[in-house]
Amino acid sequence: MGILAIHWNIDPAIFHIGGFELRWYSLLFVSGFIIGWYIFRKFFRREGVPDKLLDPLLYTLLIATIVGARLGHCLFYQPDYYLTSWKGFWEIFMPWKGGLASHGGAIALLLGMWWYSAHYGRKYGFDFLWIMDRLVITVCFAGALIRLGNLFNSEIYGDVTTLPWGIVFERNGETLPKHPTQLYEALSYTILGAGLLWAYNKKLEKLKRGEIFGIFLICLFGVRFLIEFIKEPQVEFETSMALNMGQLLSIPFIIAGVALLVWSLTKGGPAMIVQPEKPKKEPTHYAKSLKN
Repeated sequence: MGILAIHWNIDPAIFHIGGFELRWYSLLFVSGFIIGWYIFRKFFRREGVPDKLLDPLLYTLLIATIVGARLGHCLFYQPDYYLTSWKGFWEIFMPWKGGLASHGGAIALLLGMWWYSAHYGRKYGFDFLWIMDRLVITVCFAGALIRLGNLFNSEIYGDVTTLPWGIVFERNGETLPKHPTQLYEALSYTILGAGLLWAYNKKLEKLKRGEIFGIFLICLFGVRFLIEFIKEPQVEFETSMALNMGQLLSIPFIIAGVALLVWSLTKGGPAMIVQPEKPKKEPTHYAKSLKN
């Protein structure tokens, strides 16, 4: 075991009151949405979208993320448990028991934003790609916080490593340092989010609609695909797979990102909302008579 290995034995709960406990994961999960709300407020105000659309956006994101991530875990990773007994089926509706899959959350977010843009976009001048170009920036930072929550839960880590930053997850009975893949992903997502936010702030006038979204899909799921090679299997059936479930689910997103980026750079319109010019009012008969 490396001399510089980190021994990790942090209680995942911040405090307990009777049967209630507040976990670091829950706090970080909610913090991601709060930070995203404030970032989106800046986006809306810069491009003339009213603040009153922020709350329905937040509610749509919360519902889509929780429902999608829960269903993704149950259907992609443990269908043999959740779909073969009434006990397992009812536990689908109990996300506090653990088990959220980011790929399921991503699919549900796409559906949620399609509904949101169809419901509000026509009136305020934006569409699905406009909202996604901005949403993915906030998703990077929220995803980084969620991965830190996974670290506090001592879950979703990697194989044995001799690197000096390897972590011994003692709460799980580990005795050898493992790759802290939660930190690898959190750092990658933060860098990607910072880069996309810089592009939005400095280059928005030159960007095409869908460009940020395409770059996000390629980079985030590309990084996820690579990091999965050093992750421990999340479920038993992955041990015999050449590519694990996380990698198989990442491939369609990467392909979609490449296709979207090519389309955006060749056919995409401006990334900013283009407000239609207001028609000039014809002078009234009275005004014309004054001119004459």
